Amino acid sequence: MRFLSYIDNGKRGLAVKTEDGFRGLLDDTAGYPGSLDDIVRSGDFAGAARALEAGDLIDAEAVMADLPFHRAAKLLCVGLNYADHAQETRMEVPPFPTVFVRFNGNCVPHGGNLVKPDASDQFDYEGELVAVIGKRGRAISRADALDHVAGYTIFNDGSIRDYQMQTNQWTIGKNFDSTGAMGPYFVTSDELPAGAKGLKVSTRLNGATLQDGSTDDMIFDVADLVSKLSLGMTLEPGDLIVTGTPAGVGMGRDPQVYMKPGDVCEVEVEGIGVLRNAVVSEN
Repeated sequence: MRFLSYIDNGKRGLAVKTEDGFRGLLDDTAGYPGSLDDIVRSGDFAGAARALEAGDLIDAEAVMADLPFHRAAKLLCVGLNYADHAQETRMEVPPFPTVFVRFNGNCVPHGGNLVKPDASDQFDYEGELVAVIGKRGRAISRADALDHVAGYTIFNDGSIRDYQMQTNQWTIGKNFDSTGAMGPYFVTSDELPAGAKGLKVSTRLNGATLQDGSTDDMIFDVADLVSKLSLGMTLEPGDLIVTGTPAGVGMGRDPQVYMKPGDVCEVEVEGIGVLRNAVVSEN
């Protein structure tokens, strides 16, 4: 199943892909099954899809997209999860996932504006696959890990490099307001290869492809990440694991390439879709 969160006349809605296109309901309409935050916690994607199929046809390309998830209790990002990316940033390949956090409040949806902060001219792009947890668990075995993944979406882990690199704790440089993007679609696990294996991940800046990788190149694949991250913390439905970025980031290029106002950045993950955002100045 493929879902799209959207906004129409100031009201939030949810749509599902059907044979004749996307059909959706607004949150004040009878039969509305709840937001994706609600549905991933209930686990009833099939029931939600049946309810939405009775809704109106919407134009998924023209409608204003909303963030697929607003209420992730944990938004866990994995750094250096592609060996070629670790190499381009002159960092060691980690023996265990390198994890930092982002917060819901600094993310914008597909079509929203990424904001280059006044404090820096080193606003970098990072195209990534997101695994969405759908089943609670702690100390999950690798063999059982994919049973805990409800589905996937796309992330642009916009990074303020000079602030990120001032310290070995990356949280500040990864959490400037309106510097991350997520969406537009949430695709359930059954729509994709197990563990989202073999999917092309690419990032384009003003139409030029700067990242071109595959989820097969992850150091820690989705099952590894779910298992290892659950060793010490309980993963809950709605938690998001942003799985890392392939080589080609702006910081690793010669000359370096950073996003600036007027740019358009697109992240595409095969089988899921394209996340597109314009870049604007802070003031």
